[in-house]
Amino acid sequence: MTETPPRRRSSRQPRRSASSSTFLQGKAITPGMALGPAGRVEALPLPDITERYSAIGPEAENVRLDEAIARSFHQIEKMRDRLVGLPEEGRAEIASLLTVYERMLGPSRLVRQVRERIAGEGLCAEAAVSDVTQELAAQVSRMADAVARENSAQDADANLRLAGEFEEVGRRLMRNLTGISYRAFSSLPPGSILVAEQLRPADVAMIDPARIAAVVTQGGGGADHTAILLRALDIPAILAVPNLMAQVQEGEMLVVDGHLGTVTLSPNETELRLAAESAQREVREKRAFGRLKRLPAQLQSGEDIELSANLELPAEMPMLLRNGAKGIGLLRSEFLFGEREDLPDEDGQTDAYRAIVQAMDGRPVTIRVLDWGGEKGRACMRRLGLAEQVADGGNPALGLRGVRLLLRVPEVLETQFAAILRAAESEEGAAIGRVRILLPMVTSADEIVAAREIYDRVIRRLKRKGHTLPDPLPPLGIMIETPAAALTVDTLARHADFMALGTNDLTMYTLAVDRSDSMVADRYSPLHPGVLRLIEAAADSALKARRPISVCGEMASDPRVVALLIGLGLRSFSMNSASLPRVKRLIRTLTLENCDQLRRQVMLESDPDVIQDLVRQFAT
Repeated sequence: MTETPPRRRSSRQPRRSASSSTFLQGKAITPGMALGPAGRVEALPLPDITERYSAIGPEAENVRLDEAIARSFHQIEKMRDRLVGLPEEGRAEIASLLTVYERMLGPSRLVRQVRERIAGEGLCAEAAVSDVTQELAAQVSRMADAVARENSAQDADANLRLAGEFEEVGRRLMRNLTGISYRAFSSLPPGSILVAEQLRPADVAMIDPARIAAVVTQGGGGADHTAILLRALDIPAILAVPNLMAQVQEGEMLVVDGHLGTVTLSPNETELRLAAESAQREVREKRAFGRLKRLPAQLQSGEDIELSANLELPAEMPMLLRNGAKGIGLLRSEFLFGEREDLPDEDGQTDAYRAIVQAMDGRPVTIRVLDWGGEKGRACMRRLGLAEQVADGGNPALGLRGVRLLLRVPEVLETQFAAILRAAESEEGAAIGRVRILLPMVTSADEIVAAREIYDRVIRRLKRKGHTLPDPLPPLGIMIETPAAALTVDTLARHADFMALGTNDLTMYTLAVDRSDSMVADRYSPLHPGVLRLIEAAADSALKARRPISVCGEMASDPRVVALLIGLGLRSFSMNSASLPRVKRLIRTLTLENCDQLRRQVMLESDPDVIQDLVRQFAT
């Protein structure tokens, strides 16, 4: 888990001129502004293994290994005790990661292979641990590379995290075998900005947010466990700053902008004053957002607006609840599939969904079934035995994806349906929350009919097995992500219980623009009049059919765009949880007439740039 809570040291590097400022750029992880002195921390290096073969024999080496494992368990337990002092939002994710390390230290493949190396090759415990953990990490990293070549970024990130976990357990065992201890961050002065080459997840567990103003590291990325935990703790953080340690000196004043991902070294008086003012504004804003959380999302003219959050990973739950989400409008179930070589079974999925539903404490949870295909390409097809059905050179966005893919492998859809239905009931059979099921990438009514036949079949099977299913049953809805679906909502509504507008894909398919393609990315505009007219048509048809419809794309994250969408007839929005307070704040200042006036202005225009200016200038 942690290469250390590292060791501080003073820098002997020459000082820069006090009149100049240097700006460094990294990956913004947690938004926020902070200023304070740099507290450099560095890892105590592990010793080189000079003697690979044991001089004391396998039995004694296994005793040493057992002792190192026992010390590791003890250290992890101490870290669990440390969680009590952390903000509630960060505890669950850090605790779950500690559980992963405990499993790896138990009767696992890692420990078994280490013992085999000690017994079979006569290695000392250090060499066996080093070899096995490096090999396991390399295997998983190779899998990540293969998956990345197939454009499955989520799977690749998951495998890289797993590789890091193997490496972390190996480092912990090596430290306990060699006596190289861990050190805490407690010696850093209050208000310091922690500067490190790398932070391990367990390092984050040792950070006291009351003492550390911000975190900046040279390594790391937005998808690793360290980043996830820093976000959960709401500590301003920037990772992946090139050449950081060579440029930052001990005690040097820094300004960290967690919004832009910039670090200002030796800021001048003006930069310091502006940073301090910005930090104070953020403190006041957070306090205001705390009060706002308890207030309804309601227009001044009285109309209620439903604000929910999208959920990609369970680790994001604390921020979702902290920011006042009234439910989960889009739970992306792909997180259950990304870290496995096999497909998750019904029991495992049931437990995962139930934990989320219970954590939402009665708030609605909309679970989208597996949305593989498209940008995931052939990697996911191989997992489902469909690789041969994807022609080389084809456009994956126009091929097997979403519900099309699931209907080719109905056993996958059946398992998800069963798990969601079971997750929606308590052990006594009573509903534990309002759960809804969402089908991705629907383009025609026959797809809904086929999926509902599978849904009904699963319901009958569960009832035969004695499950008391929730009453009413979770409704079955659809994603509107193509022009075909948006223009036929009246037909689709006869078979679907509700709709969700996926504006990211709807924009892509409407404009024939892949925003990840740098050659055409500037043509991607959700405010294109063609996209807006499709949204308006879909909302109008859903209203006439008396079917609930929401927006769960990135458009819902922009408060002024939400005002336009309200004018277009939408009343329900799901967004990234960080956007919830700002969207609610603007909503509470508006009337329906304000929103309708914006709609009338926008829908008269044909130039996306003009529309963007109108929206940007709204309510300023």
